[in-house]
Amino acid sequence: MTANTYIDGLGEIASAYDALICDAWGVIHNGKRLLPGAGEAMVRFRKTRGPIVILTNAPKPSSVIPAQLDRLGLPREAWDGIVTSGDSTRAEIEHFLPAPAYRIGPAFDDPLFEGLGVEFAPLDDASFIICTGLNDGFEETPEHYRDRLREAASRNLPMVCANPDIQVNWGGRLMWCAGALAEIYESYGGVVAYGGKPFAPIYRLARAAVDRARPADAPAPRILAVGDGLKTDILGANKAGVDALLIVGAGGLHEGATDRNAVIDKLADEGLRAAAIMEGLKW
Repeated sequence: MTANTYIDGLGEIASAYDALICDAWGVIHNGKRLLPGAGEAMVRFRKTRGPIVILTNAPKPSSVIPAQLDRLGLPREAWDGIVTSGDSTRAEIEHFLPAPAYRIGPAFDDPLFEGLGVEFAPLDDASFIICTGLNDGFEETPEHYRDRLREAASRNLPMVCANPDIQVNWGGRLMWCAGALAEIYESYGGVVAYGGKPFAPIYRLARAAVDRARPADAPAPRILAVGDGLKTDILGANKAGVDALLIVGAGGLHEGATDRNAVIDKLADEGLRAAAIMEGLKW
């Protein structure tokens, strides 16, 4: 099969892989509900091929994600492990402690900081920035933050970005994420440390989770990374040296993307490669 080929179901290529690294938002669910076919495809892959590790840029520790997936109705037999941007971000935050941090992001991201002992301070008194998202990703836009980001960059404050995503599709509405602010910050010359996709630390954690779910004496697995984000999931897989399956038209970032040639052209324009493309994760 040539690169960037459309397929109708995961079952067409499953025999070529021993494990999946699967994005959550836009592939498994849209924040409000499971996406059709995703859970069944995951269960069938696990039964016939091997383990699945959910890899998400959620700026929270992985320990809080199972309950969220349970509420959405994803069966526990659909996955073996979960790795989040929050997991790798906590290690980045620890590099700067005990210095005080200026926080950008909503209160519902509080679990990220549990047990770290982070002291939050006004921007004038902070030594670094932790950005988990916009304070309100629906009502605000990144433009609301330009002045304070420009000021922070002029003071050479490093930023820890807990979610490299620019936007996610939340129940049909696009919500701005921390990556949008990090992008602006870098345009002002600010230095940003990332923990999530497409950066190497989160893929090292994901590979370790895959290994834990397989027999100790098993040969190196053939891994397929599934996702809907070109600059996160697909770029991350390309950089990590694993095959990628791009999901389009299913309630993710490419919802309604029905022009197949346009999708293939977009991959080429970005210099990215997908082993296959599919309209919604299904078996």
